[in-house]
Amino acid sequence: MRDWRAASGLPPDVPGTVLTIGTFDGVHRGHRLVLDLLAARARESGLRSVLVTFDPHPLDVVNAAAAPLLLTTAEEKSEVLVESRLDYAVVYPFTRTLASYDAAQFVDEVLLRRLGMRELLVGYDHGFGRGRSGDADVLRDLGRSRGFAVTVVPAVQGRDGRPISSTAVRRAVAGGDLAKAADGLARPYSVSGVVVPGAGRGRGIGFRTINVPPPSPRKLLPPEGVYAVRVQTPSGPFAGMLNLGPRPTFNETTTTLEAHLFDADGDWYGQRVRIDFVGRLREVQRFADGAALAAQLRVDEQQARALVARMRAGL
Repeated sequence: MRDWRAASGLPPDVPGTVLTIGTFDGVHRGHRLVLDLLAARARESGLRSVLVTFDPHPLDVVNAAAAPLLLTTAEEKSEVLVESRLDYAVVYPFTRTLASYDAAQFVDEVLLRRLGMRELLVGYDHGFGRGRSGDADVLRDLGRSRGFAVTVVPAVQGRDGRPISSTAVRRAVAGGDLAKAADGLARPYSVSGVVVPGAGRGRGIGFRTINVPPPSPRKLLPPEGVYAVRVQTPSGPFAGMLNLGPRPTFNETTTTLEAHLFDADGDWYGQRVRIDFVGRLREVQRFADGAALAAQLRVDEQQARALVARMRAGL
């Protein structure tokens, strides 16, 4: 049989892989445990650690009406995975052909023949293949018949004692419970985008802002409102405050992400930034004029600075 390296896309000196597979949306604390164990096992065995994931989300292909909004776009997920100790991440285009594979076919055609899998680690609730038929028991049976080891990683619990999952984090973000979302993710919930020029109104009232267009419609955003944020820029991180939603004071109904960064000097037009949500300050409001808005923004700034300081202190 042809050596698996010829079709893998991995370097030719890879001796074999310890592998995990899944959508990994959000790369939450449960996912991180899998990745940590994967990296440790690869070091122990002299193999390479590989994550196999998909784009688009499988439900976008097999049942678009049921597809969840995403905690991480493809770019955002890659940014988080870079911080892990993974050797390689493989992103497979999810197609209807791939969706038709049952668990055995996917293991044989992709994981073994293309990626040289020697061991497989999966989360406790994992399932893949047609109809998610590849659960832990099926995978163990396949491992015994094909000669690879299977490890099932137990659930990680949040502060509420319930298992952390992408679904639970989505529910927290959609409900505006940023503290619960951050507990599940082990980091603040965030959105990334490229800075574009705005109308310049913020500068005129003493609160210069950066503007980021709304991300992909597949990306989940918290409820509209004014938020304390931390913004990662090419010049480093800055505390700030963000208006997520329309700008009713100026009769603008389009949803925008407009952030004022504290103690910052730069516009970063055309550059990518990441906005970390720290806490919600208030609803989006209409003010009589720019002066009234500026007065409220001064109050917002003090509250936002305090919230970001508390986050940095771990309180």
